[in-house]
Amino acid sequence: MNLKRMFSYDQYKGEEKYLNKQRVYEILRTVLYFGISASLFIAGYIQTKSSANLLTIVAVLGCLPACKSAVSVVMFLKYSSCSDELISKIKPHVGKLYGMYDLVFTGYQKNYSITHLVVNDKSIIGFSDYKGFNENEFYKHLNPLLAADSHKDVNIKIFTDLNKYLNRLDEMQDLDSKGNEGKLIATIKSVVL
Repeated sequence: MNLKRMFSYDQYKGEEKYLNKQRVYEILRTVLYFGISASLFIAGYIQTKSSANLLTIVAVLGCLPACKSAVSVVMFLKYSSCSDELISKIKPHVGKLYGMYDLVFTGYQKNYSITHLVVNDKSIIGFSDYKGFNENEFYKHLNPLLAADSHKDVNIKIFTDLNKYLNRLDEMQDLDSKGNEGKLIATIKSVVL
């Protein structure tokens, strides 16, 4: 496994199996953080035979990043990656389009999981296989985020029917792209888990 790739996950958001890979990374990181804090506490206790020492303070402060990392673990445990079967159905239809897998848009009230998403010029189409996905709420969540990053007049459509999504992907193959997707993709990656 490529260590550089393992420890720099932002640029790999949207890749196949991202959520599953990131879940493993978050669990390992959390265990490591709590292990460091525990070892500092134990070392201080062994040395002074008391918990009232400087290493205890450092160990307690070390629990702050460990707890923050534990919150990430909980978030990644809630979602799973796109299945291999679904990937094999979607991949042939993506063609020249820029596709991203396993996107979880987090909001204050609700999170929105998108199984696959394609960006072409000022069009975003996606597929969600999560039961109870509310398209209108998702649009209300995503449009202000895009507008805040100066993306105007972006057409968004999320499908919950795989066949309709695959048909739309095939139709989009004929559309010309102006190559302006980079900023829109960067914005999307910045607002997903």
